[in-house]
Amino acid sequence: MNQPATITPSPNLSISALKASCSACSMHQLCLPMGLGETDMKRLDAIIGRRRKVAKDTHLYRIGDKFSNLYAIRLGHFKTFQVSPSGEQQVTGFQMAGELLGMDAISTEDHHCDAIALEDSEVCEIPFIRLEELFGSIPSLLHHFHRMMSQEITREQNVMLLLGNMRAEQRFAAFLTNLSSRYAARGYSSTTFQLRMSREEIGNYLGLTIESISRLLSRLKKQGLLRVANREIELLDLTKLRALAAGTELCD
Repeated sequence: MNQPATITPSPNLSISALKASCSACSMHQLCLPMGLGETDMKRLDAIIGRRRKVAKDTHLYRIGDKFSNLYAIRLGHFKTFQVSPSGEQQVTGFQMAGELLGMDAISTEDHHCDAIALEDSEVCEIPFIRLEELFGSIPSLLHHFHRMMSQEITREQNVMLLLGNMRAEQRFAAFLTNLSSRYAARGYSSTTFQLRMSREEIGNYLGLTIESISRLLSRLKKQGLLRVANREIELLDLTKLRALAAGTELCD
């Protein structure tokens, strides 16, 4: 999967020049409502904080951290997870460019999970207090934010469905087809992409062992549904994979 080019700033640029510009960002159509006027776009640009680079395996925030910013992922991938009282980690989601992190903390003003970069990544910091001030004067921005929150709730409900009612092969097929749809929405290939997360992390997220993930990969390869080379995945029959995820196709 081709990644957007990383901008390497000149050491002579001023701090103000390094501020994020929503209108120039390749992900702005996913983060922002369509049809936002130039004046409103400038007002939004004015509240965006710095672009923050987050190195691979580094925390963006931790559970219990005080909430002040939302984070729009500009480049890279993240995972969110919680840790049980016994110290076991439970992956709660994988996020990619064009998605928001930090919405879990809006109600309590404390983060309820950890967020870690799966690769060298970059986010735009959005001070939530200043964003709220814009909601009253830019209704389309508030509507779009509500839509993103609804999508997040739906995603969490789908995870509960995955863990509660689906067979192992359904869970894995649903995971792959979900990634396919999200990459397609970003202008990337819907059938060929690299898994940024490990098999162990995928298994943790889906409630499966790493051995189960390896067996499912081998089974789907044997059936001609996908091709695997290290972390590179090619979906050879997306229609059948979607049917498998929906439970209308059985995995031999």
